[in-house]
Amino acid sequence: MDKRYGHLSLSEQLMLRKQAIDEVLGHPEWSTQEALRHLKKTMRLTSAELAKLSGVHYRTVQDIEQGRSEGSVQTMNRLFGVLGLKLGVVRIAPPGA
Repeated sequence: MDKRYGHLSLSEQLMLRKQAIDEVLGHPEWSTQEALRHLKKTMRLTSAELAKLSGVHYRTVQDIEQGRSEGSVQTMNRLFGVLGLKLGVVRIAPPGA
C-alpha cells in the first residue's frame, strides 16, 4: 500500500478492490490508461507496487500511465489480472442508440 495512506484492514482493502472494479466496469468509455490509473489510485497502490504484483516492469507501468505506451494486450491483461479483470472485445453502440 502507498505509504501516503494509513494502514487498511483486509476488509477495507477488499472493499477498495470491489469499488475499483465496479467503477472501471461502469465506465467502458475510459481508455486503458484511464482505467489503469483509476484502479491504481483507488486501490492506493504505487506504480512500483502494481508492477511487482503483476510481474510487469515498473517503467512499463509508468509509460502506460503517462500515455507514452498503450501496452500490449498481454501486458494489460497482466496488470488488470491483479484484480481478476482482462481486456475483451465489445460491440460499439451505433450513434444515437
